[in-house]
Amino acid sequence: MKPLAGIRIADFTVHAAGPFCTHMLSQLGAECIKIESAQRPDIFRKPHAVYGRAGPATFDQVASNKLSVRLNLKHPEGIALAKRLVAQSDVAAESFRAGVMDRLGLGYEALRDVKPDIVMTSVSSSGQTGPDSHYAGYAPLFGAWGGLGYLTGYEDGPPVEMRHVMDHSVGMNAALATVAALHQRRRTGQGCHVDIAAREVASSLAGDALTAASGGVAVKRMGNADPQRAPHGLYATRDDDRWLSVSVSSDAEWAALARLMGRAELARDTRFAAAPARVAAREEVDRIVSAWAALVEAEQAAAALQQAGVAAHVSWRACDIARDPHTRARGAVVDVTETCGRQRKAVGFPAMFSGSDAPGMERGTPGLGEHEDYVYGEMLGIGRAERARLVEERVIY
Repeated sequence: MKPLAGIRIADFTVHAAGPFCTHMLSQLGAECIKIESAQRPDIFRKPHAVYGRAGPATFDQVASNKLSVRLNLKHPEGIALAKRLVAQSDVAAESFRAGVMDRLGLGYEALRDVKPDIVMTSVSSSGQTGPDSHYAGYAPLFGAWGGLGYLTGYEDGPPVEMRHVMDHSVGMNAALATVAALHQRRRTGQGCHVDIAAREVASSLAGDALTAASGGVAVKRMGNADPQRAPHGLYATRDDDRWLSVSVSSDAEWAALARLMGRAELARDTRFAAAPARVAAREEVDRIVSAWAALVEAEQAAAALQQAGVAAHVSWRACDIARDPHTRARGAVVDVTETCGRQRKAVGFPAMFSGSDAPGMERGTPGLGEHEDYVYGEMLGIGRAERARLVEERVIY
């Protein structure tokens, strides 16, 4: 049995951050019912040129393993039906702009009336309260507003846009907070409203920079450098677009790297022998390592460095991760079935649990409204004649 077996989620989330939250929870065993409509389907069901695919962009990544029903939230009966669904759920998750669910009649207080111990998870740009709560936002804004964009990039270049890493980081934080709320409910019998602000997730990842800034230290972009380690960065190898990541954390590791480079004397050179000296001479250290790396094969160099006790690896492309036997064996990369029936790889749950079934996916990408017989028929007990009327009147639509 999976850790969240028996938990049901009414999933109103859209786009990436919110759906990634419920996607993670579904892999832990929660039954996740995705609510959308033919009039306003999740935008990720549509093709997107940025991803170079004719089919849906990343919908199968964040929606696989979910059930799907159509529901028109602009219709009063649609709202009533949504409340019936929430009444049989443990979690209601949404990722609209703050205030939207209240205006629909599906805010936390309204949902508590039909399910007193409901856990409601809201994911938004700036949270449900505060002077900026009305701001809309997408992944690049989260990283920029939270400070990560400013910290990312080279010292002589502009801040770098943070994209999907922000959506998925927000979603993972929201999943953790939801599990905490469910644990609290188990202890106290009380539900709660979980409020996730995406920009605050970004800022939480920049904690060291915030601490330094509060102490009067000027924080600036450093590229791949580290304030206490050198060499520390990515180095081009003889292989086309294959970069070697190297991080030396001690003088002993520097000596090992120097031997592998055929430059053992560098470990005795006073300019480089101690970490503070190497950091001060970072540019010269990078030139030395770059000259060596340009002549070596990436995978072989990484293996040799690891064998010598130096943290190093090839900077992997997505295709490297997809075909890696280690990630496949751990379920970190899994196969999912698209709505067209074609299989592709997607990200699994990044943790394993002793004493329970492994997290993972039990079904493929849902077609729009694919599971209405189960949800509306079996679960809510709505007869076929009544469902036909609801479809005819575009309540189920």
